[in-house]
Amino acid sequence: MYSPLMLPSDPVIAIVGATGAVGEEFLSILAQRRFPYRTLRLFSSKRSAGTVIDVSGRKHLVEELTEDSFDGVHLALFSAGKNVSKHFGPIAVASGAMVVDNSSCFRMDPSVPLVVPEVNGDVLDRITKPCIIANPNCSTIIALVAVTPLHRAVGIERMVVSTYQAASGAGAQAMKELETQAREFVAGFPYTTKIFGRQYLFNVFSHNSTVGPDGYNEEEKKLLLETRKMWDDTRVRISATCVRVPTLRAHCESINLTFRGSLSEAEVREILAHAPGVRVVDDRSANHFPEPIDAAGGDDVLVGRIRADMGQEPGKGVELFVAGDQLRKGAALNAVQIAERFVRSSVTA
Repeated sequence: MYSPLMLPSDPVIAIVGATGAVGEEFLSILAQRRFPYRTLRLFSSKRSAGTVIDVSGRKHLVEELTEDSFDGVHLALFSAGKNVSKHFGPIAVASGAMVVDNSSCFRMDPSVPLVVPEVNGDVLDRITKPCIIANPNCSTIIALVAVTPLHRAVGIERMVVSTYQAASGAGAQAMKELETQAREFVAGFPYTTKIFGRQYLFNVFSHNSTVGPDGYNEEEKKLLLETRKMWDDTRVRISATCVRVPTLRAHCESINLTFRGSLSEAEVREILAHAPGVRVVDDRSANHFPEPIDAAGGDDVLVGRIRADMGQEPGKGVELFVAGDQLRKGAALNAVQIAERFVRSSVTA
């Protein structure tokens, strides 16, 4: 027998990377969801320390992150990059804090849970002491919220994903550069290209992560490896093509599935209509399907273009198009939902 970890009903919370795009979203979501806390501490690099941020009408001073920053902290939400997480994550745990990390640092560590509550939230019920919990990659989260209910129903043999990823996935500066390029286009000025080294406006290009000798970039490999880890299934075959598109926020994905069992289109629709975190947007008569502009700022993953794959035997495959806010469900919201499981446990105990 074991006793699940319980945090105080009013924990001391630390936000690491508070001035970044995901950090700002952490603060917004904590306020919107009325997440209870005793004290909120904001941390960043030395460069951003001293910034004052308004959170629910109260001014909070951003502090420089140091090795003593986690004294008395119960919960630490990290979104400051892989190197920061690698150094400070274990320090926070050693100080007694539960860490939810948004970087890629710990995702494939066998000892670290990789969690999307709608996908494998039961993993959280087996945690008995402070540790690091990893947030998956944004594209993986958005895809798996949509397809895991189908995998539970009949098993997925193969998944082919093409992503259309917004500037938000590359951070606040990438979003600003896209906006800057739009103004430069109107003014007839040369484009600013500091972030991606190329024109982003009116352009589509391969995801900016490193391309390996096999031709796949890091983003594409994350979809394969993270899905297999969370589903605890090495048999599922996954192929991905990840690209950047000139939208500010909310990623879209075209997903083709091959089932191990059999599901009709009607059964797929019924399952998705009742799936947690999913909202079906599928109006053929109005040609209205998931769009990033509709997903931006929302919590649900929008799923549409639901249709049988005509290239497979009846009932063996389906086509989907999904959209989800990368900064919310693809990052900050998922982390906060993980944290809520431990705070709610302490409240109801």
